[in-house]
Parts: sequence; C-alpha cells; structure tokens
Amino acid sequence: MSDAPGFRESLLAAVPVLRAFALSLSKNADRADDLVQETLVKAWDKQESFQPGTNLKAWLFTILRNEFYSQMRKRKREVEDSDGSITASLSIHPSQDGSSDLNDFKKALARLPEDQREAIILIGANGFSYEEAAEICGCAVGTIKSRVSRARTRLQEILSIEGEGEFGPDPIAAQVTSAASVA
Repeated sequence: MSDAPGFRESLLAAVPVLRAFALSLSKNADRADDLVQETLVKAWDKQESFQPGTNLKAWLFTILRNEFYSQMRKRKREVEDSDGSITASLSIHPSQDGSSDLNDFKKALARLPEDQREAIILIGANGFSYEEAAEICGCAVGTIKSRVSRARTRLQEILSIEGEGEFGPDPIAAQVTSAASVA
C-alpha cells in the first residue's frame, strides 16, 4: 500500500489540474466537481494499485477520463450543448479584447470533435508529452499527434487565423508598446 500521508498530499496537489481537465470535458462546473470527487474517491480506494515512481497525474487523468465516459454513457438522454448556444445565452460577454478572444477560443474548442479537444487539452493546456497523452487516452502516440495536428488546424479555421502575426496585441496596441520601448 502507498504511503497514505504522501499519497494524500499528492492527490490534493493534483486537484486544480484535475478540475481544469474535468471542466474542459464536461463544460459544467458542477459535473466537473463531481468528476474530480469521484476520481479522488476511486484513486484513494485503489491506491494500492498505483505504482510509486510512475506518473500519478497521468494515472489520475486516466481515472477521470474513464469516469467521464462512464457518466456520458449513462446520460445519453440529456440535452447536449455542443455548439455552446445554451451556455452563451447564460453568460455575459466581457468588454475587454483579451477576454473576448478567450471566449472565442473556448467556443472554438467546444466545436472540435471530442477526441481532438481531449488531445489538444492534454498536450497544450496540461503539458503532457505525446507519450503520456497516448497512455491516458489508450491509443498510439501517432494517433495523439494526428489529433493534435487536426485540432490546431481546425481551431485556426474556426478562428480565421492565417498566421502567427494574428496572435498577440492588435496593431494599435503593438504601436503603443513599440513606441514605449523606443522612448
């Protein structure tokens, strides 16, 4: 059995990233919290099956992902908000450009197929290697690389981004910051 106090501290340290991943999968804060709670309970109950020295975060993400899919199979009759229209009608859009861009990105991310969204979140947002993400998803590394590539391409299409020059501050803000750095 694992060292219970050390194992407990490791579980608690992983809660923020687990919640972020759960929120990205479920798109609902209450469901995300339930997923994280269920993941922690299952991990605690099965802590003897965790091998010390291996990646605890990947193990927890796998538990959370499996729990998410189990719950999805049980909830087939619920209304799905795949295009985000229900969510959009409940939220207030911020006036700042950065917040607006983030909101646009979230909507674009929600439009990706589930396997691509999952792959890009694991790699891009959570910092897993392709190998770790492939292990979490139970597929080949090449499959993960393909999903991430297709997700990036699709996000660029949805957001109408044609190159790296479209990232960062708008042209007016760029002029102000470059003028300030010269002065």
